[in-house]
Amino acid sequence: MDSGAVTALARRGGRLATGAPLTDIHDSLPAIVPSVVLVECLSGRQHTDAVVNHFLKACVVVDGPHEKLARRASVLRGKAGRGSAVDAVVIAMAEPGGIVFTYDIKDLTALATHAHDVSVVGMP
Repeated sequence: MDSGAVTALARRGGRLATGAPLTDIHDSLPAIVPSVVLVECLSGRQHTDAVVNHFLKACVVVDGPHEKLARRASVLRGKAGRGSAVDAVVIAMAEPGGIVFTYDIKDLTALATHAHDVSVVGMP
């Protein structure tokens, strides 16, 4: 998941905008969140981070990126010509065969176009 998906789902108690649980889109929970995503979805202020931290307990936060993954993310970002470094890491971590949930469909789809077998799902 990218930071937009984490933040939005956290605010809605893990539910989509329709009120349905995330498992209605994909049943492979827990969701994987690269640790670098925390930089974008947390503020360092306990009162504002509480909801996100609660949601993250239901996720697997994976350390990274290690050097090989960071290099792969930079290649994807260079080829796509768009997307943040964090977006590129999310896509690189999903290779091969992963699904990325996002609210930033344009940037993540552009990155995934150059990735190996990564699907991007826009969050409703």
